[in-house]
Amino acid sequence: MARKRTNPQDYALPKRVYRGRSAYEWKPAAGGTIRLCSLEASIPDIWLAFEKKVKEIEDIETVQHLVNCFFKSADFQELANETRKDYRKYAKKVLPVFGKMNVNKVKPEHVRLYMDKRGLQSRTQANREHAFFSRCFRFGYERGFCKSNPCKGVRKFKEKGRKRYITDMEYDALYKSAAPVIQVAMELAYLCCARQGDILAMRTSQILDEGIYIAQGKTGVEQIKEWSPRLRKAIALSKRLTDKPGVVSTFVVCQADGSRFTRDGFSSRWRKTRSKVREKTGLPMDFTFHDLKAKGISDLNGTLEEKQMISGHKDIRQTARYDRKIKHVRAVDGDIKK
Repeated sequence: MARKRTNPQDYALPKRVYRGRSAYEWKPAAGGTIRLCSLEASIPDIWLAFEKKVKEIEDIETVQHLVNCFFKSADFQELANETRKDYRKYAKKVLPVFGKMNVNKVKPEHVRLYMDKRGLQSRTQANREHAFFSRCFRFGYERGFCKSNPCKGVRKFKEKGRKRYITDMEYDALYKSAAPVIQVAMELAYLCCARQGDILAMRTSQILDEGIYIAQGKTGVEQIKEWSPRLRKAIALSKRLTDKPGVVSTFVVCQADGSRFTRDGFSSRWRKTRSKVREKTGLPMDFTFHDLKAKGISDLNGTLEEKQMISGHKDIRQTARYDRKIKHVRAVDGDIKK
């Protein structure tokens, strides 16, 4: 209950606003004292100052403010470049729904409703946006911006692991019809079991006498992929990607002017190449660039442990998910000696 005002004229002031020593002050229920305006201010001006401060506090406590703080944080800057791009993309879906809400009024049932509706369009994207939203609230909870993480306990949709194995026929058809830059990227992805992001970021300084040095952007695992005839051929082809005499790029996979490919720019060329080959050959070509890494792991000879070492996975179960080639096994009577 607010204390009784000593000056009857002060009843015209907003609730919890009092005369201080040199200014009118607001004492929010949450604690603290906020200066509003000088003691010479009129009642309308006091109300305007009060409403402005209330609006500022309300804005600070919104999901929009929380996300903005996360994007400006060191936590966000430490993420991989592609992850930061993805998070900004996910924010464009989440903020129109939750942006103006108070962070402490977002409940698990609200997140569940968002997931259910978003899942009608894409369950995979709903899961990714859930992960982003949860990351923001975790950031805010640890810094006192919010009291809890409403995403915690809200189940994601079950995703089926990819099982697509690129056949040699599909790979060869795509390689023969592709531009040299796509050919180089394909060979690096397949032969080195490398991700697209690591390939597009690969510098010529990573080409060593022993092989190609790759520090995986996702896991941080550092490896030198030793030379093979095909790998040497791919690197030799990469040196001819620029179309101007005297232009030398510092990127292994580069555009004609020597500049680096963006993820979206390269993905666009990849999709166009696939579509062209699909129309030309009638093959499904319904695989992603990332499936090239899975083909490389699947085609490797050796045990699952050996494949894990070459792929750079930290968890052998992850390697198992990438090993997609159908296994040949004996029939029940196959080991019977006649």
